[in-house]
Formats: sequence, structure tokens, C-alpha cells
Amino acid sequence: MNEYVKEVAQQRMERTAQALRKNQMEAYCVDCAADVLPLLKTLIAPGACVSMGGSVSLQECGVPAFLRTGDYEFLDREAVTGDAVGELYRKAFFADYYLSSANAVTEQGEIFNVDGNGNRVAALAFGPQNVILVVGCNKIVEDLHEAHRRLRHLAAPANTKRLNRNTPCAKTGICADCRSPERICCTYTVQRFSKTPGRIKVILVAEPLGY
Repeated sequence: MNEYVKEVAQQRMERTAQALRKNQMEAYCVDCAADVLPLLKTLIAPGACVSMGGSVSLQECGVPAFLRTGDYEFLDREAVTGDAVGELYRKAFFADYYLSSANAVTEQGEIFNVDGNGNRVAALAFGPQNVILVVGCNKIVEDLHEAHRRLRHLAAPANTKRLNRNTPCAKTGICADCRSPERICCTYTVQRFSKTPGRIKVILVAEPLGY
């Protein structure tokens, strides 16, 4: 990233971090994806039970491999199949930490997410004692209107292609608000304020991550 563009991105991150803190969420700003794992080591207690939602951003930061080191009780969604997947999703509600990304974070400190099964957004809203979100600077938006636009024009089409879903947006590159059985945009959440101070922790990264 060009140094001047990165400086502007960092300024936007700082504004967003301040807004998140006003909404009783913890916020951290880091320079690059390589800074994420060292920070996670300070935030997650050794031996803790940890779960995570499906996330390209976390994959790009090496988080799944980090959680498989043996230092944590990792509820690994990639290690199970069939009915065990749903069981693991439910166990996540009792985890000490739940890791994910976000579809967008507004400059007002709002966290916007859309889910297919609903397990990810449900865990973000309630259950795990701590929620940690890793969010690239490309996902910071001005307001919820821009968050919805970002979803329709980028995040949803890209994810349906990644997941090989048979939906209109996978074919056209833009949301059609479909009724497809394979639709992935089913449950929408906006977290404007953390009832429990500090339960939600957001790591803002001065690099693009995920979709």
C-alpha cells in the first residue's frame, strides 16, 4: 500500500477505534496482518476454550493454524463433519473466546454482519465471554448505508463464488435479494453498543483483509 494511502487509512482506523471505545468495545490498531497473532497472544489466555467463525480475514492472518498449536482448547470447525458441525456451532456459545471478522465496521463504531446459518452472528451477539474481531481497513465504511452497499456489491458475490453457491450474485457479481435455497445473506445484525464493557474487542488492520 502506498505510504500516503496507508497514512489516510490509519487516520480512519483511529477515528473508528475511538468510536468503538465510546460504544464500550475495546479497539486496537495494527500496521499489518503480521501484527495480529502477537496481539492475539496477549488477549487470549493459555488453555482457554476458543471458537471461530468462517473468515477469510482470519485465514489470511494465520489464525486457525495459531489456534491449533495446542495452547488452547480449539473448537475446530474444519476437524468435524456431518451432524458434528451443528453440535460444534452450539458449543461455541460456551467458549471463552470467539474469533471472527466483520462484513463492515462504520466510523460511528457500529459492527455490521450478515450470516447464512446464523451461528456466527448469534455467537457475536451472545454467549462467548469474549469476542475478538479482526477487520482489515478495507471494511471500514462511513455508515450503515455504505455497509449494505459493500455487502451487495462485493462481500456477498465474492463469498458465494468462494463457497461455490448457485445464487444470482455468484453469476452477476451483484446482490439480487434472491430467494435461492443457497442464499448466504439470511440474518443481518448491527452491534451499536456493548452491554458488557470490553466483551467485544476489534483489531483494525492497516491492510486489506478478506472481502
